[in-house]
Parts: sequence; C-alpha cells; structure tokens
Amino acid sequence: MTAPDPIVTNEENPARDAAAPGLKGALARYRVLAYIVGVGLLALVAAMIMRIAFDEPQYSAIVGPVHGFLYVIYLVLAVDLGLKARWPIVKTGLVLLAGMIPFVSFVAERRVTKELS
Repeated sequence: MTAPDPIVTNEENPARDAAAPGLKGALARYRVLAYIVGVGLLALVAAMIMRIAFDEPQYSAIVGPVHGFLYVIYLVLAVDLGLKARWPIVKTGLVLLAGMIPFVSFVAERRVTKELS
C-alpha cells in the first residue's frame, strides 16, 4: 500500500486551486481568505486608531462592516477545511479565532499549509 500523495497548492497563486475539489480546493480557498481577512483586520485596526485618536469615524464605518462580512466567509471556509482535514474541534476553533487577532491569521495560514502539504 502506498502513502497518499501530499496536497500541493500553488504557493505563488493559491487562488488558481480554489476551484479544485476536496481538501486541495478547501485549503486554497482558506489560504486566500486568511490573507484577505488578515489585511482587512490590519485595516480595521488602522481605522479604529483614526476614529479614537483623530476623531475620524468614517474609516471604521466603512472598513468595519466589510471586515465583518469577510470574516464570516473566512469562518465558513475554515470550518469547511476543518471538516475535510478531519481536525478536532479545538484545532478548528483556534483557526477560527486566528482571524480576530492582528497578524495571527498569517501565522495560522502558514502552519495549516505546512501541515496539510
């Protein structure tokens, strides 16, 4: 019996693999959204600083709902990946929380990609 082939995703452009079926596609979709949510969270932090420090609420009024919407999509895709990778609930929960702490989504994405590749 041979070992299963490792899941290889496109490091340069993971979006190309997003339509792939199974675990490979789920990983690619998760990777794309992890980067988008990570950048969106950093933009939200900047917008909150503008609101609190400089009394400019219009930035957080725009960035906040957009990040919230993208985070919900991130949650769905992370759960999809967790189910396909057969992760325990605790690990899936930690990956879900990674989108709430600045820079952690980037770290989680790297670890998940390394683990599943």
